[in-house]
Amino acid sequence: MNKIPSAFASGKAFIPFVTCGDPDLETTAAVVRAMVKNGADLVELGIPFSDPTAEGPVIQGANLRALAGGITTDKIFALVRDLRQDVTVPLVFMTYANVVFSYGAERFLANCEAVGIDGLILPDLPFEEKEEFQDVCRAHGVALISLIAPTSAGRIAAIAKEAEGFLYLVSSLGVTGTRREITTDLASIVRVVRENTDIPCAIGFGISTPEQARAMADLSDGAIVGSAIVRLIERHGTRAPSYVGDYVRAMKEAVRKGGNP
Repeated sequence: MNKIPSAFASGKAFIPFVTCGDPDLETTAAVVRAMVKNGADLVELGIPFSDPTAEGPVIQGANLRALAGGITTDKIFALVRDLRQDVTVPLVFMTYANVVFSYGAERFLANCEAVGIDGLILPDLPFEEKEEFQDVCRAHGVALISLIAPTSAGRIAAIAKEAEGFLYLVSSLGVTGTRREITTDLASIVRVVRENTDIPCAIGFGISTPEQARAMADLSDGAIVGSAIVRLIERHGTRAPSYVGDYVRAMKEAVRKGGNP
């Protein structure tokens, strides 16, 4: 049974991201466990790709370091199998369509099912072309998670109506990375989402501080953070898990207050 609904069952969700294999898989495993111990409700696992077009310099750098270190998709499947010995929160992959194509979509999704992956995010997959992966995802119980961007405009309702797992609302134009201020009219986008689906909606891109996380949780069902965590890992290397754990605890506390007085 897909675990994604459980991430949103007890209030606002905090969803951290990590690039698998940066600086090594042992550190990634320790980081994920630290995230979960400190309140992560769902974890996004990034499969490195040589041309991650949605990513800013922080996550691009992590992708390149992981690939240079010899990371492979099979090694990441083995990582997830190990994590699933004790990690029970939903886990989703975030990667690019070419990674799935080159591995073989049927083989990739069958392995996702086998190791316990609950969802797949492909930021370079247009909504109009998602049928290319939809059937095989459903056959293996993996939610193909849709993204809504500020430029989605008239497509928001259509995307929301067909959403699975949760909707990933991109807070700002451009690539991932921390932002001093998020000025997009997210409330109007969330309003259209609410009118067209009961699927949870979480906001990502640019969130790095507890104040931003709480503001996003006020508007939606949760906050997604990637670059700020990847930067901590870049800074602290194999010592990063404890630092990431402290950060996740603070962000989860802020998100928990979202929507509350």
